[in-house]
Amino acid sequence: MNENIAKSIYHAGIRLRNPSLNEQYDFLKETEWWSLEKLRALQAKKAEKFFRFVSENSKFYNNILKSSGFNFSGDFCSTELRKLPELNKSILVSNKDAIQIFFNEEKMRLAETSGTSGEGLEFFRNERWDSLNRATMMRSYDWYGVKVWQRNGYLWGFNIKPRQATKIRALDYMQNRFRLFNYSENDIVDFCKKLKQAEFISGYSSMVFEVAKRINELGLGPVPLKMVKGTSEMILDSYQKESFKAFGSKIVSEYGAAESGIIAFECPVGGLHINIENLIVETNDSSEILVTNLASRSFPIIRYNLGDVVELDSATCSCGRSHPLIKNIVGRRGSKVLGLEREYPALTFYYVFKNLALEESVLLNYKAVQKEKGKVEIFIEGSYEKNICDLVCQQLRRYFADDISFELNFVKQFEIKQQKRQYFESQI
Repeated sequence: MNENIAKSIYHAGIRLRNPSLNEQYDFLKETEWWSLEKLRALQAKKAEKFFRFVSENSKFYNNILKSSGFNFSGDFCSTELRKLPELNKSILVSNKDAIQIFFNEEKMRLAETSGTSGEGLEFFRNERWDSLNRATMMRSYDWYGVKVWQRNGYLWGFNIKPRQATKIRALDYMQNRFRLFNYSENDIVDFCKKLKQAEFISGYSSMVFEVAKRINELGLGPVPLKMVKGTSEMILDSYQKESFKAFGSKIVSEYGAAESGIIAFECPVGGLHINIENLIVETNDSSEILVTNLASRSFPIIRYNLGDVVELDSATCSCGRSHPLIKNIVGRRGSKVLGLEREYPALTFYYVFKNLALEESVLLNYKAVQKEKGKVEIFIEGSYEKNICDLVCQQLRRYFADDISFELNFVKQFEIKQQKRQYFESQI
């Protein structure tokens, strides 16, 4: 599609669906280079207004705020929020009718999410919340010189029937994007041809990696792109080598969730910038991220625990933006790994393979599966190498000692699935 036509269709669409988007985008462009002090002041002003609205309109939060002795003009980042309980998806699902707020000032749109847990949640998102999330994405895309209406490839987790595919293709066409429905060699070749006319690609991180790898194996690249965006999953170190070779660019991180919106976006320098204009981000004693979305007036998201372990960073990014940073996304705390004597968090495997990348420059794509207590199978993509086995075993002993026995299996290629990849699977 001609880019001017795509741009016209896009703007016609937002006039109907997101009338406040342009206004909010312009404001985000203004705040982009504000000092941290000025950003904090904006955040505090928005927070006070948000919490007063929530207290007056949500039955669920009214009781919590009153009983906690919450100070509506207090220090939200360091004291007041800590008076409030953490929430998770189960709590949102169980109390969604009491949490939901309907008001006439804005349009409402139904939002749905299941996430990796499979626990479904439906709620209504107010227009300014939806528009601000889209405006945040637009500002982040500007960092890479791309616009949302430009030609782009899309890799997402739709398991759809052939009849549904026709509808999806029509919607994709209206958004000037194309997606990969199957991962056969012919489909990847066709997708790669279309990529040569595209500006960027986005989707599940593991799917972007798989496509990059196949492009490299088939000798179809390089296919230079301005932006390669990975979302919804950890971006393993092993992914970046293939991405650089296929697209001339690393996979950059967009971090967020349907309930929280976009939390942070990675700039070209590598800083993962938190969207402080509409979010308050904390961590609890277990280093799990807690998100409060100050735009979520219709379905307030307050101290929402995504289950992800993160490291926050007090440094300032060299790009010049003062927004607080997420230093590292370790991943979901997830299932427990059961040893003979102890239990271990599933994210321990993240550290095992991260250490291999940092200390030995060994980049591996992996999956761990536990079927019985004290035993774990680890599948590693690639050919068997004794040196690799020895290094992996050395790292495993560092964290698990002799409490768990490991069986290492090398596989030529992991099966490509159009869904989020699980790096540890417990079948116990």
